[in-house]
Order: sequence, then structure tokens, then C-alpha cells
Amino acid sequence: MALRAVPVSWPHGITARPLEKNDVQAWADLLAAREQVDQGGEHYTSEDLLEELENPQLELSRDTVGLWADGQLVGFGQMYPQTTIFDVDRQGGQGAVHPAWRRRGLGTALMEWLIHRAGELHLANHPDSPGEVRCSTISTNAGAVQLFRGLGFEETRYFLDMKRPLDEPVPAFDVPEGFRLAPFDREYDEALRLTHNEVFRDHWGSTPRDPQSWQSTVIGTRAFRPELSYLVLEGETIAAYVLGYEYVADVEATGVREAHVGRVGTRREYRGRGLARVALAEVLAESARAGFQRAGLGVDADGATGALGLYEGLGFGVHSKWITFSRAL
Repeated sequence: MALRAVPVSWPHGITARPLEKNDVQAWADLLAAREQVDQGGEHYTSEDLLEELENPQLELSRDTVGLWADGQLVGFGQMYPQTTIFDVDRQGGQGAVHPAWRRRGLGTALMEWLIHRAGELHLANHPDSPGEVRCSTISTNAGAVQLFRGLGFEETRYFLDMKRPLDEPVPAFDVPEGFRLAPFDREYDEALRLTHNEVFRDHWGSTPRDPQSWQSTVIGTRAFRPELSYLVLEGETIAAYVLGYEYVADVEATGVREAHVGRVGTRREYRGRGLARVALAEVLAESARAGFQRAGLGVDADGATGALGLYEGLGFGVHSKWITFSRAL
């Protein structure tokens, strides 16, 4: 693609600069204002956002932008650079505009910035592979849907946010013969990373995790809960796994303590034996014992592995729908 020869033109009265670590409270305030209107179920503390900015793969000066007006952060954009790929170079990003500042061209300008930066990353890292830029929104956000479509993005995938109350009994399942259920242990870090990459090689939109991104976004985050994570092992081979998380900001905002099931996977050669179901049931039971009131997870509505049926069978119901939009680079 031909990259823009000039920077994005920001609306009059807006000062644009990269986000800095001391901006996290202003960023948290912006996201709280967005949540009040958009009701996406996403809440963040300043500590959560500081962790985002400390991701070693993020180049703050080029992968973030904050829009300021009269000392207030009224919009932001952030890329999620991908350094490794399976087939397509999928560059993802996010952004938001304060509800009081919408319909003034800020959203369009942020998306132009995001598209431009995604193109730069694509040409720098994987110019010989197909490239695309992706964004997501809850399906009820009509403004975001209209913005994406107007900029040439297409709806490419649907994801369901599912919930399950934990005051209902959790069924128990026997571990199949030849396997054992084990709580997560750090000694399995690298083996689990490699297993995860293999498991998700055939999943839509997936990108492999290198050791750095695995630590910074999967098992090294503030939200990761090793005590709510389990492996199903055959000898020392990881056949299936479930990783649990807790987002404190959600608890503070809703008053509901939710155990979030962030990663579920089974190696191809072990699928169809109920191994993920065994591990997930144990995570749910352990979450209930630990005082969690609800469990939540996200699932690809069109996934071919039967995950949706697994979750429905364990009592999860659809809470909201999210749309992923993509545009070729």
C-alpha cells in the first residue's frame, strides 16, 4: 500500500501527542466516560493502563496517540504491534473518543492514524505477506459500526461474551484414563507457550506468541490467576489447558467478583476426549470455592472446534456480541 506522505490532520483545537506513563489517570477517566455511554462491560484502573504502556513491544512514541483539549484527554489510539505471524500480518488497534467530543471528526482522524501506523508496521516487519488492520466493537455501538464501514472496513468475525453464575452447581467430570489434572506451575511456562501456539495455529485471526509477548500479555499480567489455571497432562505433555484471570476494575465497577476464563485450548491430537471440559469444570469449581460470584469468557461464534457448545453445556449464556472489522493493507 502507499503510505500517506503527510501526518494525520487533527481537528482544530486538538493537541495530539503520544501517550506517556503519567497520562494513565486521564486515560482511565476517558475510558470510564466511554463505558457509561457504550456499556461494553470494560473497566480499567490506572494500574491496568500503566501495564499496557509498559508492554516492551509497544513503542509509545509511534504506537500511541492522545488527543487533548483544554488539558483534558478527549481521545486516544493504540496499536498492538505483531512481530510474528502464521499466515496473514494482522495488525490490531483500538481507540476511543470522549462522548462529549464525538461527531467532531476525532474518530475518523484516529482511525486514519491507526490505518497509517498499521501500514508502517506491516511494511517494516512482513511486507511479503498479506496484511490487514483490525478493530472491534460491541454490536450495540452503532456509531463505531458506521465509522468502520465508512472507512472501508468489513465485518469479518463475531465473538460472544458469555457469563455463568457460580451459585449454581458445577458438574464434575472424571479425568480420562492416562491423563492427570494439574494446577498451573511456572515450570510449564515455555511448554505452555509452545502448546498454545500449536493449538491456535488453525484458529481464525490468531498470531503466535513469542516469549516476550507471552509474558507481557498472557501469564505475566496483573490479572493472571495461576490458582485458577489448570493443565491436563499426559506424562509431561500438555494435552489441554485453561487459564483464569481476574480484572479488579470490573469488580470495583460492578460489585460482582468475576473469574474470567481467558485461554482454553486442546492439542489437535487430543481433541474430542473432553479434556478441556475437565479443566474448565475444575476452574469453575475452584472459582466458586474462592468466593467468585460469576464466570465469564469470550468465544468465536464461528469457531470450528466446538467451544461454543462446550461453554453452553457448562451453563454459560450469551451476554453480549462483539464484531471484528478488518481492512486489507
